Amino acid sequence: MTERYKYSNDGYLNENFRLFHLKDSSGQEKDFHFHEFDKIVILISGKVDYTVEGTAYKLEPWDILLVRHHMIHKAAIDLSVPYERIIIYLDSAYVERFAPNAGLMDCFASAEKRGYCLMRPDEGSVGMLKDALKRLEDTQNDELFGAQLLRGTMLVQLLVLLNRIMLSDKSYEDVSADSGGKIAPALSYINENLTNELNIDDMAALCYLSRYHFMRLFKAQTGCTVHNYIRQKRLVLAARLIREGMSASAAAAECGFVDYSAFHRAFTKTFRVSPGRIKKQ
Repeated sequence: MTERYKYSNDGYLNENFRLFHLKDSSGQEKDFHFHEFDKIVILISGKVDYTVEGTAYKLEPWDILLVRHHMIHKAAIDLSVPYERIIIYLDSAYVERFAPNAGLMDCFASAEKRGYCLMRPDEGSVGMLKDALKRLEDTQNDELFGAQLLRGTMLVQLLVLLNRIMLSDKSYEDVSADSGGKIAPALSYINENLTNELNIDDMAALCYLSRYHFMRLFKAQTGCTVHNYIRQKRLVLAARLIREGMSASAAAAECGFVDYSAFHRAFTKTFRVSPGRIKKQ
């Protein structure tokens, strides 16, 4: 990327879900980015801090991080120690098709609603988590009869467990996260007012900061400027509105884009597909 604080759509998921069990001592760090799919991160060993939507989490072994699609995030890895983790990418639409109305993705919605993406399971839950992950991982290279169904079933078992952990989780009461710090009121305000006019001075006032200090702190904590963050969130909202049936031009106007050609360029660059084509996906 050409400048430090840009962030990108880091690819698409071409499968229903994918599990990675990674261990290395080089830990490939990425700049701030987001995905079109949901992501589960489970730390096994190592030292890593994850920043998700301006909140920094210091992960401990067997912590679970739930990163919903379009959430801007970044991992800061201590390269002096081996880094082992399990990462699962999954398509929420597939989960819903596989188990309709089961609420298996509710744990992601709950994490987003409470503004805290980390879960820290107790000792008993860690044991069950290890078992569920091993069962799922064991299906990855299975090509025997019913392999696809078995993989989906093991994923469902894991998601049931994650939802149970979420329902009893109290880690958000811990102090191991910097929940947006001083810019938290601005982040909430932006996400609640994407279809309204947003003014930097008003946001700075919400955070009791000068305009200058607010803009600097915002960039440091989210990885992008206030303007780029708002534009990204509005593009994500526009994509959702288009998928729900709104015309591209109406979605652009609803999300505050006055110049449709500029909206079209930004949309295509972000999602790697035009507004017209994303409606058909």
